[in-house]
Amino acid sequence: MTTTTTELNQAAQRGVDACKQGQWKEGLAILGKVAESDRQGAELTGLFYSYLGYGIARYERRSKEGLALCQHSIKVQFYEPENYVNLARVHLLTRNRRKAVEALTRALKLNAMHPRAIALAREIGWRRPPVLPFLSRDNFLNRILGKMRHQLQQK
Repeated sequence: MTTTTTELNQAAQRGVDACKQGQWKEGLAILGKVAESDRQGAELTGLFYSYLGYGIARYERRSKEGLALCQHSIKVQFYEPENYVNLARVHLLTRNRRKAVEALTRALKLNAMHPRAIALAREIGWRRPPVLPFLSRDNFLNRILGKMRHQLQQK
């Protein structure tokens, strides 16, 4: 029995919806079956790759594969903020906060009111801008002045 592109996309959407609702075990099972069935290279949405990537990175501990899938999702559908949110989540799993913030920034540029992007940004906490914006964040002066600013605000 051959599976059409439309059927694959419908199944992929069911898997993504399950993941969005927090039913990751069920959602990943569906997404995995879609990935196995997609031997002809059907044009699947970026959200499919994004959720599959985040799911296998988080629940199957395959971060490199998950990261690659999330990056592919952006190539397929660069205008979808949710793809950047899932990429940020995978970066957080790999303890790369800087890349996660970059991905979230892109998501919020596409849609400043995107609820999942806002929630993740609050969860990880945004850093304040450097005291001297014309110098890099890692510059010695910014680091010292930033620590002083932090101490003054704690009092």
